Amino acid sequence: MSNQPIYLDYNATTPVDERVLEAMLPYFTQKFGNAASIQHSFGWDAEEAVSTSRDQIASLLGVKGQNIVFTSSATEAINLAIQGTFDLSGKKNHIITCSTEHKAVLDTCEHLKSKGGEVSLLNVDTDGRISITDILDAIKESTLMVCVMSANNETGVLQDLQEVGNLCQEKGVHFLSDITQSAGKIATNLHDLNADFAALSSHKLYGPKGVGALYVRDMKLIAPQIFGGGHEKGLRSGTLNVPGIVGFGHACEVASDQMDAEGDRLAKLRDYIESELLQLGDLIVNGEKANRLPHVSNISFEDIDGSRLMRSLKGLAVSQGSACNSAVIEPSHVLKAMGLSDRLAYASLRISLGRYSTEEDVRKAVQTIRSVIEQQRMQLL
Repeated sequence: MSNQPIYLDYNATTPVDERVLEAMLPYFTQKFGNAASIQHSFGWDAEEAVSTSRDQIASLLGVKGQNIVFTSSATEAINLAIQGTFDLSGKKNHIITCSTEHKAVLDTCEHLKSKGGEVSLLNVDTDGRISITDILDAIKESTLMVCVMSANNETGVLQDLQEVGNLCQEKGVHFLSDITQSAGKIATNLHDLNADFAALSSHKLYGPKGVGALYVRDMKLIAPQIFGGGHEKGLRSGTLNVPGIVGFGHACEVASDQMDAEGDRLAKLRDYIESELLQLGDLIVNGEKANRLPHVSNISFEDIDGSRLMRSLKGLAVSQGSACNSAVIEPSHVLKAMGLSDRLAYASLRISLGRYSTEEDVRKAVQTIRSVIEQQRMQLL
């Protein structure tokens, strides 16, 4: 383990918390029942565990368990919300979203164009913030939905969801937020935000991979996209991943208990990283002037070859952007939308801290990054 790189890519995924794993284990062996088997105790136990997890997730989000629909991922949840609403939209075919959204939103909206959908892709300012005035100006009679994420997965920049939710309620359009990166990291009350839908994923908050959820204010708002048994109130057929769901729920409960203290600790580490690296000069902290998640820093370095930079950071597990885009060799669409050149976008690092990040790890990481940057700049002289 000591030879492994220092892990600073918590926005890509998180390790399963040992407390979460302990809660999951019985549901692989002793309590292995199908939650849809309502004729015997094995099924009853599984059903009860799923119900408990719904309530744990809902409690974290300030809503009721009956409004939580389990999926395989946040990506599936987003697809269910957007496509499922579009299928029942009638004459409304217009969706408003933002140029810095996750590809799960952008690609789904793009797909709906082939089905007669119209998409308004709004720009952001240089700190990655969307303008409520731009949203208001884009809303028209045919507008079905506004999709705005809570926190950007690459920069950690937070949007004002309260403002967006209030506007959507006033104008009578649906509001979907991808809360994947913020859930369990900052306080979120979906009821107060007037959200109709919100998508999140277990593996971003120390739960297992392969489990997601969609908050749905009113189940009548969407049509199912997967058929075959009528599970999840008919919205998402398929045998439920009971161990994963148990882990998801427990992860939300743990996050709720320590969210504030963890956020304060990680914000101090993030600020230390930025203050130390800013001494190098000729760099940009992307979204620095905006409200951000406490554990995320995205930094672009002038006069640096991005590919060489990543190859030189062998002792660190960091990224240049979203894990979902890592197979595509192109500059970050998020940073480009914020006005960065291709060169600067390529020469960027996303550092995302987490529950197991230590001060020692952060100090070593800063030393490594400084050394690599200084060395590469010296070679340019």
